[in-house]
Amino acid sequence: MSVQSAAADVDVDLRQLFASLARNWLRILVVALVITGLALALAWLATPHYKAETRLLIETRESVYTRPDGTNDNDKPILDEEGVTSQVEVISSTDILKQVAQKLNLSRLPEFDETADMPMLSRLLVIAGLKSDPNEIPPEERVLKTMREKLNVYRVEKSRVIVIEFSSENPRLAAEIPNAIADAYISVQGNAKTESNSAATDWLAPEIADLSKRVKDAEAKVASYRAQSDLLMGGNNSVLATQQLSELSSELSRVRANRASAEATADSVRRALQNGGSLDAVPEVLSSDLIQRLRERQVELKTNIADLSTSLLDNHPRIRALKSQLVDLDRQIRNEAEKIMKGLMTQAQTAQARENQLVADVNTLKAASARAGDQQVELDALQREATAQRQLLESYLTRYREASSRKDSNYLPVDARVFSRAVAPSEPYFPKILPITGAAFVGSLLLMAIVTLLQELFSGRAMRPAAGARFERIEQVAMPVVRQEPAVFQETGERQAEPEAEPYTAARAYGAAAPDTVATAEEPSPQESTPEEPTEEREVAEPEPARATLGEIDIENAAEKLIASGAARAIFVSPEGDEAAASAVLVAREASDAGLRVLLLDLTASGAASRPMLDSRLFPGITNLLASEAVFSDVIHPDLYSDCHVIPVGTADPVRAMRAADRLPIIMQSLTTAYDLVVVECGPTDAQGISRLVGEGTEVFLSMLEPDDEVAQAAIELIESGYPDLTLVTPIGHQTPGTPVPGRRSAA
Repeated sequence: MSVQSAAADVDVDLRQLFASLARNWLRILVVALVITGLALALAWLATPHYKAETRLLIETRESVYTRPDGTNDNDKPILDEEGVTSQVEVISSTDILKQVAQKLNLSRLPEFDETADMPMLSRLLVIAGLKSDPNEIPPEERVLKTMREKLNVYRVEKSRVIVIEFSSENPRLAAEIPNAIADAYISVQGNAKTESNSAATDWLAPEIADLSKRVKDAEAKVASYRAQSDLLMGGNNSVLATQQLSELSSELSRVRANRASAEATADSVRRALQNGGSLDAVPEVLSSDLIQRLRERQVELKTNIADLSTSLLDNHPRIRALKSQLVDLDRQIRNEAEKIMKGLMTQAQTAQARENQLVADVNTLKAASARAGDQQVELDALQREATAQRQLLESYLTRYREASSRKDSNYLPVDARVFSRAVAPSEPYFPKILPITGAAFVGSLLLMAIVTLLQELFSGRAMRPAAGARFERIEQVAMPVVRQEPAVFQETGERQAEPEAEPYTAARAYGAAAPDTVATAEEPSPQESTPEEPTEEREVAEPEPARATLGEIDIENAAEKLIASGAARAIFVSPEGDEAAASAVLVAREASDAGLRVLLLDLTASGAASRPMLDSRLFPGITNLLASEAVFSDVIHPDLYSDCHVIPVGTADPVRAMRAADRLPIIMQSLTTAYDLVVVECGPTDAQGISRLVGEGTEVFLSMLEPDDEVAQAAIELIESGYPDLTLVTPIGHQTPGTPVPGRRSAA
């Protein structure tokens, strides 16, 4: 076996490993108490440090009443995450720290300047060259370095709050310094705003003067160009020519509409007169007062004619006179209609003349308006320039007045305020004696426990053979023991050839084991024996006593039989006690080496089968499972010398466990489902004792060491109780289970 494989064949024994803590508890406790005492002394003698903090809120301080006109919320400063982080850097800047250091005169304090009161030990180290001389660094830099070490400025997450935190040996300084830093920051921000405001007023003053001159020149150019181009302005801020053109166009449209209406009315009257049609359909004729009176007279005459016609004939003088008047009325109405038509024609001619005049005037104004449009473009450009200059001037004037008024009244609010000032702390934040002492005690205990475990692990005392380690098969020390057949001589005096040795099953073995009870299959029956056979010859034919008179098989053959038959259970009975229980262990390991998943269940009272496999009797086992003190995963353990698994007897009360013996069939069924082969060592029991364990695919074996009457009697009882296929197996010739065999290969 190589060194590498040997090292891989061991596992850590956790029980042995953690038992070292119990063995060395005194040393662990003493070391922990010593370290705790040292920590307590150091914490007690350490210089106390105090910590205080000041909080700033970054926000816009401009009031709605003092905000400049024309500004809104969008004009506020951007106070996003980057802006607040930038203010953190400003607060911890060198300029502000220098101001605070000078204001509080920190250079005179030994806490901030080591050279103010240097201990003798430090002076000796400086002289010896083991420490740099602090006097080589300027005093201001030494103070700033110490302040930066004690200062902590940070932004509260997801807020605009900045915390200024400072620690010091003096509680008063721990509160004064962050307050002074906050005041210095507010002052610096105010000075920056004052400088910005002054710079703005200084820049706006000359700009306003220059803009005033440019606005005046631009407006003068507009007035001069307007006078030169004769662009007189009319209503609606438009050029006079354009306005007149618009008015004439409207008048021309109206005249054309009147002319067209008069011509249409005259044509309708003319057609009515020419065609003899009714004039009542013409509105202009009906609207004439004379025609209306004639129509009324005409209606009256028609009424009189109708009244007289009831009593007079048509040729009556009165009727004829009335009809003559009626004809005269019709003629008068037509004459009046002709007059109306002529009036309409005259009106249309007048409108035509007016239209012609308006068309001529419009054409004249069109030319004038075109010239005015070209000139208006240039005028508009000059006006836009003058307007832009004036608006810029007004904006600058407004800003200048606001900046000047803020400068005079010294009102420049800073976009930050202190909402929580630091106060002198009453308790130091370091050292915390109780937490430090407790942490030292727990840490030292943990450290010593780790050191103890590592010592136990590296010493090898916590190592054991691997759970899957096994040894290679070795050659059989003794050949399989078979039944010795008596030598039978023929009458010729020659010895008959011996039959081939073969494994001997219980059905045939126990005939030879108890000749008084069971007859052997090879002996001739009394009917077959001849009376002439001489007595001497029979005495010679009797076999000599041999060690294996029961014809048992060895371990390898038993394992091969289980593998070949596909048995799921192997029940081993050992009438001779614990020593014979080795057969079950050896058969289980042999089957496991062949590649089967094998479990050995130890049901002996002394744990004879499981003890050599686990090297201990303290593991939970079948009694714990029956007593409901454990589950399957707790009672199944790996064999230390093979791939086989084992369930030991256990540590529970056997009497309590036997009360649940009815659960054994269920347990056996579960184990048979999980494993290919379940080997059960029952010890010196009888057929009734193994009745709960027998199931489908079960092989029953009888383990023996020496052939005697006790073994034979046990075999006969098992055969008679319903187990005719009983097989004998012997562990003789094999090494005792639990003893490592050099040369066996590890399965881990």
